[in-house]
Amino acid sequence: MSDSAKLPQVLRQGARLTVKVGSALVVDAQTGRTRDDWMAGLAADVAALRAQGKAVVLVSSGAVALGRRYLGLTRAKLKLDEKQAAAAAGQPKLMSAWEAAFAGVGLKTAQVLLTREDTEKRRRWLNARATVDTLLGLGCVPIVNENDTLATEEIRYGDNDRLAARTAQLARAETLLLLSDIDGLYTEDPRRNPAARHMAVVEKLDAQIEAMAGGANAEAGVGTGGMATKIAAARIAGSAGCATLIAFGDVARPLSEDRRFTLIRPQSTTAAAYKAWIAGTVAPAGHLTLDEGAVRALKTGKSLLPSGIVEVAGGFEKGDSVSILTPTGAEIARGVVTYSADAIRLIRGRTSKDIEAILGYTSGDEVIHRDDMVLM
Repeated sequence: MSDSAKLPQVLRQGARLTVKVGSALVVDAQTGRTRDDWMAGLAADVAALRAQGKAVVLVSSGAVALGRRYLGLTRAKLKLDEKQAAAAAGQPKLMSAWEAAFAGVGLKTAQVLLTREDTEKRRRWLNARATVDTLLGLGCVPIVNENDTLATEEIRYGDNDRLAARTAQLARAETLLLLSDIDGLYTEDPRRNPAARHMAVVEKLDAQIEAMAGGANAEAGVGTGGMATKIAAARIAGSAGCATLIAFGDVARPLSEDRRFTLIRPQSTTAAAYKAWIAGTVAPAGHLTLDEGAVRALKTGKSLLPSGIVEVAGGFEKGDSVSILTPTGAEIARGVVTYSADAIRLIRGRTSKDIEAILGYTSGDEVIHRDDMVLM
């Protein structure tokens, strides 16, 4: 990504893109209704990216803004139970509008509602990741939102910028695009200081950059995030090797019209960051001892199948990181398991086709997929 790259060019890089749209873009502040023409333009852009082989996950705000008008909740600041009620009423309206927008370009949509625990507890993270991967494989556009109807203050993300960053991690996206009411990061809030300087590229997030972040756009009246939450989101995404783009979103074709934006570079690649997390596990939850055939397979880049496992140690659960040992006890790799220790004890030494008959379910043919493993 060069400093002079145009926005559409940047979005075409990488295999996966996560796009976050705020309430002010989706919901008209005056009427309280969805902005159907704008949503149709975004859907057309997503269809064009998919035609180029790109996978797109959409994180959409707007449920509370739609629901509060529908339920007659007019106070500026809602209590938590009122937000939950507004979300319950507004979420089907939001999904209906997105479904109509994407139907117009021949794409199907699917709703994915998350709480913070879904992206911070490893087992639930794996389940959510598998769902998103399957939806993308089936040609759907996942529409992600926080499960505001159930989330309490203790388990809420607090804003959809951070939710979008966690979603980008979960989807293993190379790029996170935050469509905003401003065209990127400035040295100061440009609404207060017209002389503020736009920053095209941020090489590294530090205290000076964070100090530049301003507040939410009070003029919009429907959103909760500001530049500070976008910087926090960029830090989360960057830790997973995902670049963050902040761009003005209120244009007819938000993913294909060229305009100014801020690029916040990650400090690593998506794959390298994930592998580093696995390799850096301080205390693996257990270990798997393999036969020589499985060791040779792992060295050639294959996944770990149950047939090659001869011993299971530990009481780990699905989603835990474990150590993988040779027959002599030397650590050859570490990886994230798709089955619990008890389940692996039952299927070790058996072929993958036997898994469902033995366990009564299957989480896939692999005990550890090669993408979730790093050779030590």
